Amino acid sequence: LLLVLPTHGQDAVTEGPGVRLPLPKGACAGWLAGVPGHPGHNGIPGRDGRDGTPGEKGEKGDPGLVGPKGDTGETGVTGVEGPRGFPGIPGRKGEPGESAYVYRSAFSVGLESRVTVPNVPIRFTKIFYNLQNHYDGTTGKFHCNIPGLYYFSYHITVYLKDVKVSLYKKDKAMLFTYDQYQEKNVDQASGSVLLHLEVGDQVWLQVYGDGNSYGLYADNVHDSTFTGF
Repeated sequence: LLLVLPTHGQDAVTEGPGVRLPLPKGACAGWLAGVPGHPGHNGIPGRDGRDGTPGEKGEKGDPGLVGPKGDTGETGVTGVEGPRGFPGIPGRKGEPGESAYVYRSAFSVGLESRVTVPNVPIRFTKIFYNLQNHYDGTTGKFHCNIPGLYYFSYHITVYLKDVKVSLYKKDKAMLFTYDQYQEKNVDQASGSVLLHLEVGDQVWLQVYGDGNSYGLYADNVHDSTFTGF
């Protein structure tokens, strides 16, 4: 039980018999506090507030990890050629190289006996020079082993009969020389030519015509020669 007592005799004012007037507004009731009530339920969330003003710029962060390599881009347009640079410093002198090999082909041969057979290669068997062995003394023919331009010449001693000589290349007469014999005299005949040869070509001299045109002669003091290089 609680005993409620008025304070300072001002809890109520009587106006007339049996009528109680209310206390003036703001006057302390003087009652003891009641037991606290239970907490109320949470209210409905309020509306979102307005955006605040931007804050100050923060400090620069640490670099991130390197990403994967991208695809190769398209080739750009070639730029304008720049100005020519100054000459560089000369390099060191190189080592001496191997000497170039010089290809040679030459022969010079002479006649050792009179020629009596026409229309066949003349066999010059006296060898003055045939280091490369490109001239075959058994056939009387020169065999080309190195292609190029060759010079051929012959010098014939004529005695007792007329001479008709041809220079052949690959079974074709390229040059003709004729000398008429003068009785009781020794005569001379000669010829020369430039020919371009391929590997395998053959060159030789032979007497042409009938059997009365083979006056080629050679002895201890007279020579008939055939040369090429």
